[in-house]
Amino acid sequence: MLVLNVSHISVHTMKTVYIGMTADIMHPGLINIINVASGYGELTVGLLVDSAIASHKRIPYLTYEQRKVIVENIKGVARVIPQETWSYVPNLLKYKPDYIVHGDDWKTGPLQQERERVFAAMKEIGGEVIEIPYTKGINSTSLNQDVKAIGTTPEIRIQTLKRLINAKPIVRILEAHNGLSGLIIEHLSITKGDKLHEFDGMWSSSLTDSTSKGKPDIEAVDLTTRLQDLNNILECTTKPIIFDGDTGGKTEHFIFTVRTLERNGVSAVIIEDKVGLKKNSLFGTEVEQTQASIEEFCYKISAGKKAQVTQDFMIIARIESFICGKNLEDALARANAYVNAGADGIMIHSKEKSGEDVKSFCIAFKQRFPFVPIVAVPTSYNQFTEDELREWGINIVIYANHMLRAAYPAMHRVATSILEHERSLEADQWCMPIKQILELIPGTK
Repeated sequence: MLVLNVSHISVHTMKTVYIGMTADIMHPGLINIINVASGYGELTVGLLVDSAIASHKRIPYLTYEQRKVIVENIKGVARVIPQETWSYVPNLLKYKPDYIVHGDDWKTGPLQQERERVFAAMKEIGGEVIEIPYTKGINSTSLNQDVKAIGTTPEIRIQTLKRLINAKPIVRILEAHNGLSGLIIEHLSITKGDKLHEFDGMWSSSLTDSTSKGKPDIEAVDLTTRLQDLNNILECTTKPIIFDGDTGGKTEHFIFTVRTLERNGVSAVIIEDKVGLKKNSLFGTEVEQTQASIEEFCYKISAGKKAQVTQDFMIIARIESFICGKNLEDALARANAYVNAGADGIMIHSKEKSGEDVKSFCIAFKQRFPFVPIVAVPTSYNQFTEDELREWGINIVIYANHMLRAAYPAMHRVATSILEHERSLEADQWCMPIKQILELIPGTK
C-alpha cells in the first residue's frame, strides 16, 4: 500500500498531476483524492462531460458548467479540463502528466480493465500511477440513492430529457401506466461490461392509460383524469416523462395542456397530425384515419410553443403519413413544415414490419435537420436493436405499451390457476412474495 509523504516534494519541480472525476456529488472521498493529488504537484482535474458519463452511470444532476465551477474553487486544483471519454487514456496521452492519482477501488469491478489501460498509457509516457486507499463507507452511488429518495423538482425533471438527448447515443423510454410500473423504470438497471443499462425515462401512453381503465383508445379519458394517474408516477419517480398527447385536441385546448404538463414537470408532449375521432395508429388503413392539413397542424404546434414558459419543455410532432397510406415525400414535407413551425422533435410512426419506410425517412430527414431529434416507436419492427436504430439517426426509442401488455397475461394466468385449483397455492410460482412487494414501495416499513 502506498503511503504518501509530501515533505520531500519540492515546489520547484512543478510535477504535473491528473485525476478524472464526475464531481456531481462532492463528498470526503473526492476531497481526499484532491488533497493527496495536489501534494504531488500542479493538479489538473479531468472533469467528465455528460456524454462520457451517460452510458456508464446516471447522468449527473448538475451540468458540466455547474460542476466545473465547483471543482475550480476547491483548494489544490490548478485547472479543470473536459474529459470527453469514460476512459482516462486519451487525456493522459494528450497532456502527459507525471502522475495520475486514483482510488484503489478500481483494482476490482468494472474499472479493472480501464486500470490496466491507464497503467499501459502511463508507462508509454514515462509517468506513474498512484493509488490511494478508497474512502470506506461513502460513495456517489449510495449518495445518489439518498438523493433519489428525497425526490426531484419539476424544473430539474423537465431539463433532464434534453440533457439526455445531447449526452447519449440513444435515449431509452419505457411505458408507465401507474406508480408501480414507474418504480420499476426508476430503479431497474443491469450492468453489461463496464456500462450501465437502464431506462432513461417514462412514456405516459394514452393507449395504456385508457386500456388500464377498461376504456377504448379514442381519447375517452380526459386530461384531468390522465393527470391524476400521472401524478401518482410523478410522486414516486425522478426520471423524465414524455406525455402522449394524442391529437392535442383543439388548438385552444392544447395551449392549456402545454402549460399544465410543463407546470407538473413533464419534459415533452407528443401530438399526432390527425383529426376527428381518434383510432389507434396500428390499425393503419383498416379504419378511417384522417390526417390534419399541414397548415392546421403547424398552427397548433406554433400556438403550443408560444404558450410554454420554459425553454426546456419539448413539443414533438408525430407524423402519421405512413399510417394513412401516404408516401415518403408527404412525410418529409410535413416534417419540414413542422420543424419550421417550432417542433422540437419529430416522431415518425409506421405499422410496417420491415421498418424500411422509417429508415428511409430518418436518413433523409437527418440530411436536412441533423440536430433535430427523431423519436421512434418500433412496436411493429422490433427486430432492430437500439444500435441499429441509432445508425438510422433515431435519438429516442419508446417501448410504448409493453408494461401493460406484460401485466395482463400474468394476471390472467394467475386468475385462471385459482379457478382451476380452487386455491392459490399453484399460483404462488408466478407471484412476488408479499414481503418483497411490501419492500418495493418506499416508506412501507
